Formats: sequence, structure tokens, C-alpha cells
Amino acid sequence: MNNFTVAPVQTDQPSHLMPVFGRQKISFVRGQGAYLYTEDGTEYLDALTGIAVCGLGHAHPAITAAIAEQAATLIHTSNLFEVPWQIAAAQKLAQVAGMEEVFFSNSGAESNEGAIKIARKFGHMQGISTPKIIVADHSFHGRTMATLSATGNKKVQEGFGPLVEGFIRVPFGDVEAIEEAAINHPDIVAILVEPIQGEGGVNTAPQGFSYLEDIRRICNQHNWLMMLDEVQTGNGRTGQFFAYQHTNIVPDVLTTAKGLGNGFPIGAVMTQGRGVGVLTAGNHGSTYSGTALGSRVVYTVIDTIEKENLVANAAEQGAYIVNQLREQLADQSVTVRGFGLMIGIELPKACGELVDVARDQHHMIINVTAGNVVRLLPTLNITKAQADQLIERLVVMIKNFLA
Repeated sequence: MNNFTVAPVQTDQPSHLMPVFGRQKISFVRGQGAYLYTEDGTEYLDALTGIAVCGLGHAHPAITAAIAEQAATLIHTSNLFEVPWQIAAAQKLAQVAGMEEVFFSNSGAESNEGAIKIARKFGHMQGISTPKIIVADHSFHGRTMATLSATGNKKVQEGFGPLVEGFIRVPFGDVEAIEEAAINHPDIVAILVEPIQGEGGVNTAPQGFSYLEDIRRICNQHNWLMMLDEVQTGNGRTGQFFAYQHTNIVPDVLTTAKGLGNGFPIGAVMTQGRGVGVLTAGNHGSTYSGTALGSRVVYTVIDTIEKENLVANAAEQGAYIVNQLREQLADQSVTVRGFGLMIGIELPKACGELVDVARDQHHMIINVTAGNVVRLLPTLNITKAQADQLIERLVVMIKNFLA
């Protein structure tokens, strides 16, 4: 397949891009389903999907058609006017998310900024002049000033002080630390956590999802907002549309992005319960919030996930991959954990080099996070044959690495 336009890169000129990304020495010119292709046609099994973004795979026909038709019709008018596709997308998203209000952003960090603003406004509405938010160690919420300040990773924060104040950090999963913070800080108004820490090594709290139920109880007790960052875990990734739906609780504020647009840059911050009505006209906004094009993509992504039964497929294929890896790597010192198609393989030593090994020797795209965890985020519509292909390549690679 060669009917695509190659970027007219001037190879004798500098790229002029800010050097903020540690890029691999490879580029892809097209994708199809679960595979990526270089210009010479070499095929790679994509088990990372742009870091949990392209859940429907590359060049999904429904998304491609929606983008093409809408781009040829109307892309943007601004929120000075009603945007019908924005309303349709918000209705669709609110239904699957169990939320009442939706604000469309352009990224996960923007969504989390919105959540932080909601928490602060919520506090001010109650007469709290310096509202504080509890966050967790080893968390990741973004790279804007407020979200990197909330993030529990000093490497992300280094060089950007003074950080935004108003965050109280506790160990992930430590309910007693939250209760102690409540005693020591009467100006707390919210808790912001990830149901599963993706950048932190694909981890739930030690007690599992019951941690979220404890947080819900504490938030109810103190009239705090329970805010969940589901930027990575949302949109079917964990075998539920949102990871919190593995429990019986509902957060007050929910953020998402990544898989919401299948590669199109869009996110959302949503509210229900005591989070509803906090932000009003003039409190928040964005030029590109819920454009006709972006909103139609969101609607089509959710519609496709539903029509193709991909949440169930994520649960089924994810369980199969995890069980097979546990079985076939039983004689190795590894820990395999998975939540739908969000899977981590923890190795007994640092394994960052496996990113290159996987790509160059096994034609497979993976990621390593937290130093020693191979992170897998394959397409939600992965087939059993593709899952077997992934398992086979992973097992060979890990056994060779640990030999």
C-alpha cells in the first residue's frame, strides 16, 4: 500500500522541534488495525497504541469516515454558538460514564486542570480561602503547572519550581494517611487519584479497588469531592467503560482523554453529585472545546466501542493474555498483572532496553514504565490470533532477557 503522502521533510535542515521528547530512531508512515508500518513496508505489532490512545486501532474505517465527512462539512465555529455534535457527544459520554455534566478539553492534562479548578471553586463556595487537594505518591496527572504539581514524581517537577501550592501528598492506597490528613488540614476539599497508576507501574492500591470505596466513604463523611483521573484507564481500557465501574461507587468528578479520540486530541472533565453546577458561565473555557470535528470523533468512538462490543473484548482478551503470560513465564521471576487490556509485566531488574529489543528483534511496540515494568496497552479490538502473536513474542523476549 503506497497511496499515502510522505511528509516533505528537508533532511539537510534541522527539525526546529524543541528537544523535549526522547524519540526512538524509527518513524511510521501508516497504520492499519493493530499494526504500524515504516516507509519500506516493515510491519510492527503495536502493543502500545500511542500510549493507550488508539483503542480502536489505526485507520479504523468508522473514525476515518467521520473525520473525512465532518472536515468537509464544518470543523469549528466556537462556543459562541450551539454545536449540535458537541451536545450529541456529551450525551453519549455522560451515559457511558455515569456523569451529568461534561466539558470537552484537548488533552488529559487539560481535563485534570479542569478538575483542579472545580475543586478550588467548590472550596471557595464553602468559604474556604485556601482549598487543598489530596493526591498520591507515584501518580501522574500531566505536565502543565498545576498537574505536574499534583503529580507524585519529582523527576517531572524538577526545574519548574515554585510549584503550584495546595496539594497534600499521601502514599497510594494508605487510607489511614487520608484520614490523618483530614484531621490536620481542615481546608481539604477534594481527593484526586488514578484508579490504576499507569505511569507508576500499572498498579492498583495494595487492597485493590476497595481503596476507591474507602475514598468515597471519606469524601462523603467530610463533604469533599471524589475526583478520579481516568485519562489512561477510561474508554474501555480496563474491561469496563471506566475503571471505577469495577466498583459500586461513582466519583463526583471524572477526567479522561487518550482513547476518547482514538488519536484525535480531545479530552473531557465530567461531574455528577456535588460536582454539578460548580463551574458556571465565565469560569472556564477553551477555544477548541468541543469543536464540531472533535465532538463527532468522540461520538463515533463511543458508538463504535458499543457496536463492536469492545469493552467485553478488552476484558476477555486481557484475561487471556494475562493468564497465558503467567502460565508461560511461571518459571521466571516476574509478576504479571492486568486490568482488561492495561497490562504490566514486572521484571526483577531494570528493563528499559527491552523497548529497543522488542522493536528491532521482535517487530513489536511496547513500553517500559517505573524502570522494570513492561507495559502493554494493545488495541481494544485485538483478536485472539493477534493476542497469541503478542504472547509468543513477549515470552521469547523476556526469557532471553532473564536467561
